[in-house]
Amino acid sequence: MITPYLPRRSQSGGQNSSYYSIKYLAPNNNITLVCYSRDQEGLEDIQQYCEKVIVVKRGATWDLKKILFTGFSTYPFLVTNYISKDLKNTIQAELTKKKYDLIHCECFYLMPNIPKTDIPIVLVDQTIEYAVYEHYVKTLKGIKKLLTPLLWLDVLKLKHWETYYWKTVHTMVAFAHEDQELITKMTGRSDIKLFQNGVDKRYYDSKSKTKRSEYPSVMFGASNMKWMQNRESAEILFQEVWPEIKKAVPDAKLYIVGRYAPDFYGHWASKDVIVVEADADGKKKDPIYYYQYSWVLSAPIMSGGGARNKFFEAMACRLPIITTAAGMGGIKLENGKQSIVCKPEEIASQTISLLKDKKRREEMGKQANLLVKNNYSYESSARGLNDIYAQISKNN
Repeated sequence: MITPYLPRRSQSGGQNSSYYSIKYLAPNNNITLVCYSRDQEGLEDIQQYCEKVIVVKRGATWDLKKILFTGFSTYPFLVTNYISKDLKNTIQAELTKKKYDLIHCECFYLMPNIPKTDIPIVLVDQTIEYAVYEHYVKTLKGIKKLLTPLLWLDVLKLKHWETYYWKTVHTMVAFAHEDQELITKMTGRSDIKLFQNGVDKRYYDSKSKTKRSEYPSVMFGASNMKWMQNRESAEILFQEVWPEIKKAVPDAKLYIVGRYAPDFYGHWASKDVIVVEADADGKKKDPIYYYQYSWVLSAPIMSGGGARNKFFEAMACRLPIITTAAGMGGIKLENGKQSIVCKPEEIASQTISLLKDKKRREEMGKQANLLVKNNYSYESSARGLNDIYAQISKNN
């Protein structure tokens, strides 16, 4: 398995999904993990599930050589940022010295590092990358709009290579039904598999250790704020939605929770706006603490792709969610029963309505927990992935 990070359970998003995939795949597979990472945080934790873990050091994102290479090559910046001679040589050496049944590549932008091989490659794309960047370019404002022509070129290159690998890998796996349908349409392939993202049982089986806050509390997170979708959503919530909520519910407080949240939004902090990075798993104020403490999770997410770990986690902890159709992608629910899916302009009014209705909040949280427990566990996700592995091994 090749990942663009060191999988760890202390992170939300892709790192978390990879960690639990490996954990539940381990009983039936011998896994060599190659990580492209800047640090080795969580190494000992993931080693217990793998035969071998190799960490290849990743350099800085903004490097002049990478920028110039992007400008004079057909690759977009996202791909050039993950092209590494050390990583490619490491993968080549490993494939030379040992026989492998298949290669699992997490995220398409690592693909140029895999040497030409007859070993079947399973590509698992956690989101539709070009769509995320396309949305970002379309929503640029102010002086940033001057960069639009260059950024559009990068988006076109990104779309080209993402589609190319979707078409050419042995087995293509999407993270959400919506992504599966899009990839099928763009590639003409009828064999696109689905990885059903989910949550670990410690979330949906956890007893509530934290009481809900005494005052109305709105949460955004727990998110990695380096991801542009999360920053866009947090900014819309704070600048457009929160003022309406505060006007209707004067004693409400807003919690912006996530990795790097204080770095990006510490200047928002006040007595009514708490900007914080959650503690590591198992510590006093980890993500579960904030999910159990808050009344609702409000997230005006404007672009889709994948299925969001923070929503699975929140729902498992009985926290109702108010979000958009793009935000709830990959999660099948009955709108208004397990969470609320609405238009962006309705986020504020729906959040206010739910803050004022305790009985509805509690019932929605209960139904959300049952939905996740019955349909979105990492154990079942890993079983599906293992079935894909077994079929490939059988045919090869």
